Amino acid sequence: MKIALLGYGKMGQIIERIAIEKGHTIVLRKRSNDTFDGLENADVAIDFSVPSAAVENITAAIKNNVPVISGTTGWLDNYDEVIKLCNQENGAFLYGSNFSLGVNIFFELNEYLAKMMNQLTQYKVSMEEIHHTQKLDAPSGTAITLANGIITNTNYSAWTLDKPNEYEIKIEAIRKDNIPGTHSVYYDSDIDQIEIKHTAHNREGFALGAVVAAEWIKDKTGVFSMKDVLDLKNN
Repeated sequence: MKIALLGYGKMGQIIERIAIEKGHTIVLRKRSNDTFDGLENADVAIDFSVPSAAVENITAAIKNNVPVISGTTGWLDNYDEVIKLCNQENGAFLYGSNFSLGVNIFFELNEYLAKMMNQLTQYKVSMEEIHHTQKLDAPSGTAITLANGIITNTNYSAWTLDKPNEYEIKIEAIRKDNIPGTHSVYYDSDIDQIEIKHTAHNREGFALGAVVAAEWIKDKTGVFSMKDVLDLKNN
């Protein structure tokens, strides 16, 4: 499979290594000031860039009839227009706030627990996410996905980085050196606490999941998520 890397920072380089180890070929390594020359030769594009570049990268792939997956967070105000373009062009697009296979199982566990806790009003939910200091957005896309999973299955209506009201989920976003990503969800009552937690030891899991998603989306059309890749839609 021929892969275009739209974004060639630390994640792009790890994705490159894993893709080559799996027998794939890299036909474009796009840094911030590079052109899209070579994109038209790709079977699939992988966008791990920065929020300001993501929409341009995804748009270029779709318009070149190249299926594209994006793991860039912080650009979702433009998500609907990207989906509209994908449908107009009969393209293929998959966004994931986190491509780690373990995190996507964690997403499912989070939603299941939220359903169980919905009637137990004595518990108040909160979240914490810790990332490296180079991460540009806060809270993380993964934390937002977790919060939305809770909101969908409970009476909570929003998340906040500030002091929460009764129907808001407080997210504590912490930045420390050399932390790939740690996410915790807490349910606190006066008598106990329930906690679920995912800790990434390195970036390898994110990169492997991105390559797995790229292999899956090749030759498909439509808008997808990691639920499709992992066949979790009916769970």
